Amino acid sequence: MTRINNESIQFKFPEDFWWGSSASATQTEGAADLDGKGKNIWDHWFEIEANRFFDGVGPQDTSQFYYKYKEDIQLMKEIGHNSFRLSISWSRLFPEGKGEMNEKAVEFYNNVIDALIAAEIEPFVNLYHFDMPLALQETGGWNNRETVDAYEKYAETCFSLFGDRVKKWFTHNEPIVPVEGGYLYDFHYPNEVNFRKAVQVAYHTILSSAKAIKIYKSMKLDGKIGIILNLTPSYPRSQHPADLKASVLCDAFFNRSFLDPSVKGTFPTELVDILKEEGYLPVIEDGDLAIINENTVDLLGVNYYQPRRVKAKDNLPNPDSPFMPDRYFDNYIMPGRKMNVYRGWEIYEKGVYDILINLKENYGNIECFISENGMGVEGEERFRNEDGMIEDDYRIDFISEHLKWVHKALLEGSNVKGYHLWTFMDNWSWSNAYKNRYGFVSVNLDKDNERTVKKSGYWFKDVAANNGF
Repeated sequence: MTRINNESIQFKFPEDFWWGSSASATQTEGAADLDGKGKNIWDHWFEIEANRFFDGVGPQDTSQFYYKYKEDIQLMKEIGHNSFRLSISWSRLFPEGKGEMNEKAVEFYNNVIDALIAAEIEPFVNLYHFDMPLALQETGGWNNRETVDAYEKYAETCFSLFGDRVKKWFTHNEPIVPVEGGYLYDFHYPNEVNFRKAVQVAYHTILSSAKAIKIYKSMKLDGKIGIILNLTPSYPRSQHPADLKASVLCDAFFNRSFLDPSVKGTFPTELVDILKEEGYLPVIEDGDLAIINENTVDLLGVNYYQPRRVKAKDNLPNPDSPFMPDRYFDNYIMPGRKMNVYRGWEIYEKGVYDILINLKENYGNIECFISENGMGVEGEERFRNEDGMIEDDYRIDFISEHLKWVHKALLEGSNVKGYHLWTFMDNWSWSNAYKNRYGFVSVNLDKDNERTVKKSGYWFKDVAANNGF
């Protein structure tokens, strides 16, 4: 490893900064129908509509973390991780989502947690990452209040089983995404377009998070519990009042809908006013709002990939079309924007700074960390050199440019504690499967998922060793 001279480090981070990466169960474990695991919605959707998945690759194999976790954790250690975020597969632990527990799953997650700790990598454990057990989806998923009860029991079980060793817990990852994908824009199962259900699903998800936090606090465990939100700044096209209003409403729908109740315990008034006016308020039971208000997060994971740019609506929406959030704004394509052409996403590094400063100024400077940030690139094999290493300088550039803005926020007093890349190794990306690669480590699907560290992995090792670059 090339040691960087400390005097030459321009961007220095605190000694206890969290360096690592994030992943999820369904996207990495494989073994989708082995050792007693029940089906989740991804297993089912692939069975009935395999054509919706890139190259017809489903979740049954993914990256084989279930078998290769020891090797993977050693690689994490080798490239400088002091922390790693994983998720527990609800349907592996409870094949039906509730009822009988699967002891094989308990053994697996105990082994993974113990192996991480033995390697001096702190496990950050997330409970829900888009993977509803199919048995619960068949009775309505998050639209059904009983799913909240099942989740509460699942969370309590996880805290009891693993809470002696796991000190960083997260209730949900990107909870707005199953709302958008499953009930508005048709990119997750159950592929419904139904704004009323979308609102109820979002509400039950928030309630489930608060209830899990309440249980965690009541168990007096020595740790912190939070939530992971994909915060996507809503930038207005101009300072015209109509554009500004569009950005405020867009922000209320897609960011503050989960951020405000999670951190402040209240819902954004702009959003509540719209739902009330349009007749879409969720069904709320007595005592719910007090539970949400009193059980806010200790810690916030921030996922940032791209900005959202909006403008006032050009045309009135068709009154006969389904109700959608973009009744209140139009998306705006900024001329000259920098793009990741493979993913179709704008690259705007300053966005991560704007998020952190917003949290500092408007959310009590809550303790937070960048829990996902990353760059998906198609066809990375063409960058493999004669020594067998993928030279992903574009990823090094992407990470370092974002870290510069994280560093600036840190200097200005942001309570940001770490940076986790999405992701450790190339993984299966939902309906995109293995189309775009994100990892520090390459996974060769043609060679039994052989792992090789990319150039970015070795670069990250230096950054972590020196707490800076």
